[in-house]
Amino acid sequence: MSATNQLRADHDQVRRLEKVVLKCADELYKGTKIPFSDLRKITIVISEFVDTIHHSREEDSYFPCVASYDTLKDQIRKFLIEHEFGRNIARQISHHLKRWENGEDAQEPVSRYLRTYGIFLNDHLNKENKFFDDVEDDILSKEEEIEMYEQYRSVFAIVKKVEEMIKEIDYLENQPWAKN
Repeated sequence: MSATNQLRADHDQVRRLEKVVLKCADELYKGTKIPFSDLRKITIVISEFVDTIHHSREEDSYFPCVASYDTLKDQIRKFLIEHEFGRNIARQISHHLKRWENGEDAQEPVSRYLRTYGIFLNDHLNKENKFFDDVEDDILSKEEEIEMYEQYRSVFAIVKKVEEMIKEIDYLENQPWAKN
């Protein structure tokens, strides 16, 4: 496997999360009762998988390697801004979820920010996948791809965490509200 393919594999899991997030937002708008524990799981997967693992792989390894060729720097800058935008949306979800758990009427902002996050993911993943195609075709050598992939795989704790996060997405996809 290559570094680019690893990031694409991450994207496959993030797409699954995107569907769960959008379904959750729709169900909340309909008034469906969704357990706070499920909503917390969504915020955990966003924080621990999308941000801490996936975006870190891109920001700390992949993007710097691509940028070292003095190409696509503008696109990389835009992706970094988008990552921060996604983090801001995720913070809003968590903030309003805490308010709601504490008895405030915050279901609507939770729904709204979940929908916003799902839309963000869809747009962002589409652009990044096109970027990966360009990088794979024109920039990174096979050796660089393998070296970065090995770097990703060398942190065993991260590999285990990814497996854990995939199980959380499996769980969320199988909840009654997600199957409606």
